[in-house]
Amino acid sequence: MKKTALNTMHHSMGAKMVEFAGFEMPVQFEGINAEHETVRTGIGVFDVSHMGEFWVEGPNAFNLVQKITTNDVAALVDGKVQYSCFPNGNGGIVDDLLVYRFNAEKYLLVVNASNIEKDWAHVNKHNTTGAALINASDNISQLAVQGPLALKAMQKLTKEPVED
Repeated sequence: MKKTALNTMHHSMGAKMVEFAGFEMPVQFEGINAEHETVRTGIGVFDVSHMGEFWVEGPNAFNLVQKITTNDVAALVDGKVQYSCFPNGNGGIVDDLLVYRFNAEKYLLVVNASNIEKDWAHVNKHNTTGAALINASDNISQLAVQGPLALKAMQKLTKEPVED
């Protein structure tokens, strides 16, 4: 079973650990109700390092991402993200994902952990544009910071405005 970079810390904090998509992941620490309330009224940090990450780069990166996802990637500006999905060509969905734009030639696709292999095959199959693809799923750790105090907390980490 795979472990995220924060696995030892999760154990030391007494997390209840379960298997999910081939990873040992925490599902709760103090209890579901208390944690739910904390995120709804304050801030919560989630280890989402099990998610899949695909870099799409080069002069044809935009064309590929625009082609394989349903949302309008042209609406994205540098540093922003949009929710989207991969359509399957039969009116259904291969998977949902997040599309991050770093610049006009660099995008990060974040896909569901249980669909990494399927999604990677889908992206490669439809890469007729010649965009450079990198599956960085085993090399990236992610934290999701959520709740009404998330922006305030994140602002302390950078001089750049996080609310834009």
